[in-house]
Amino acid sequence: MFSIAALVPSPPMLVPHLCGHQLASGDVPDEPVVTVRAAALEAVATLAAQADQWVVVGTGAGTETFDPGTRGTFRGFGADVVVGLGPGAGADAPADPQLPLPVLIAGWLREQAAPGVSVHARLIAADTAPEECARFGADLRAELDADPAPHAVLVVADGAATLTVKSPGYLDERAEPFQTDLDAALRAGSRAGLAALDPDLCARLRVDGRAAYQVLGGLFAADPADPRVRTLYQGAPYGVGYDVSLWDGRR
Repeated sequence: MFSIAALVPSPPMLVPHLCGHQLASGDVPDEPVVTVRAAALEAVATLAAQADQWVVVGTGAGTETFDPGTRGTFRGFGADVVVGLGPGAGADAPADPQLPLPVLIAGWLREQAAPGVSVHARLIAADTAPEECARFGADLRAELDADPAPHAVLVVADGAATLTVKSPGYLDERAEPFQTDLDAALRAGSRAGLAALDPDLCARLRVDGRAAYQVLGGLFAADPADPRVRTLYQGAPYGVGYDVSLWDGRR
């Protein structure tokens, strides 16, 4: 049975080793990444309190699935931090240095806040049409609801990466109003707002999480009303739109 969903962003900086310090020491309280990290850890801890089986949804070059035995490393981002999708995941197997970032982030968050949880990850191709994304979410919901055990969904997605001249995609003047509308849709849990995201505009504004956002909307498509959302963080401290939130369809 589907219980709850959470949304987190995917900056590698969430991992303290990639910032040059450890989690328990060296954090500067006013560093934006510390605030985002704390919110993301709170979100996944909330998921773990309700379900010990998760499905992670993110976007990638193609549609792929990863089971709880998957292991990967952040070596390509600057530190050989190895993470897994399940307890004792493939301890004897080499860590995949090419594991997609949404899966790596999910693995790191799981290990920090919910080490007993088993995770299946499903990536949807970044260029998937909106109606197919919605169907992906609706099918996932039906699959989880068919199982009496509690399940949670963790969506890993980023907003516009063109909000400032220092953004990964540089500055696009269309990005700020776009991100404002996206932020509002995410705060409200607006299924219609997420369904209306234009793939072409999102590609130009480097909204890498567009397809995953639309899967999130589809996850609640069968409900009579938009889900309740508790926003834990929303901002763009490094020129990329980030949102951390909890989504609950029960009313």
